[in-house]
Amino acid sequence: MDVNEKLAIVKRNTQEILVESELKEVLKKKSPVVYIGTSITGSPHIGYFVWATKLADFVRAGFKAKILLADVHGALDKTPWDLLEKRYEYYSIVIPALFEAIGADVSKIEIVKGSDVQLKKDYVWDLYRMSTFVSVHDATRSASEVVKQTESPKLSGLLYPLMQALDEEYLGVDVQYGGIDQRKILVLAREVLPKIGYKSRVEVMTPLIPGLSAGGKMSSSEKHSKVDVRDDEKTVNDKLNAAFCEVGKVENNGVLAFCKYVILVHKGDLSQPFIVDRPAKFGGALEFRTYEELESAYLSQKVHPMDLKKAVAREVNALLEPIRKKLKGKEKLVREAYPDEGNV
Repeated sequence: MDVNEKLAIVKRNTQEILVESELKEVLKKKSPVVYIGTSITGSPHIGYFVWATKLADFVRAGFKAKILLADVHGALDKTPWDLLEKRYEYYSIVIPALFEAIGADVSKIEIVKGSDVQLKKDYVWDLYRMSTFVSVHDATRSASEVVKQTESPKLSGLLYPLMQALDEEYLGVDVQYGGIDQRKILVLAREVLPKIGYKSRVEVMTPLIPGLSAGGKMSSSEKHSKVDVRDDEKTVNDKLNAAFCEVGKVENNGVLAFCKYVILVHKGDLSQPFIVDRPAKFGGALEFRTYEELESAYLSQKVHPMDLKKAVAREVNALLEPIRKKLKGKEKLVREAYPDEGNV
């Protein structure tokens, strides 16, 4: 695979790259490294398949991938300190299972616990150094779309973006990948790391997909916007059945977005069609090889929302089955990690 082929894989479904010319140079390296951090806050949902899918693209393009399970960041973003270890344990089961579910090469993916890196003396010293180059205004602005906002913000929210920038150096990566909501932090990283003697990295961003309810992104904090990775088959079917999915409209359609960024990507890579079953009186089943074909059929109303939602529910349940198996017998851990969510 040459550089241009690798670039095409990495660029697929991205929204912005800072900067593409630097990425091309990285792709010439023998074993480049990419990382994404996920703060161990809310319970993972199917939106995580978006970034898992993109990280799998990086692996296909020759990267080694590191996933930072950010326990310290979780605490800085209001996860109770006494729950951190249980949530880390839960994430350390779920996140690898996500990659197994999509058929990624897990041998090229390394899980890193945030506190194992971020509590080291040199890291803390560099964090203090970095704080002398970043204004309160810039730190607040960088964190505004990532850290939970309150009327009386805590100092911890200002540390969050500085640590995310510094992670690039201490994880030894060439590229940081995140959602477009991370953009201000990623820009901060490019600006401030050279000020303390480290090189800037390439930053790659993908869009946030809409939630299943009307308006807003898919979020752990919005119950009706998501399908949790531990939802059973009936719950998945019920949530997709109730999902916001306007006839003939693509905008703010989380069901179609999941098709674009997850389902059609995997079906395409496996040379398999995405099948939408329809009653025989309406023409029977339809097969789609690309998202563009599906979107065109949806816009022309050849695909009814209910038929699409049933097809997506089927695919989501298939993706979640390996994760459910990994979590079988872990009900006590889930209760301890998320005590406010009731019985599971």
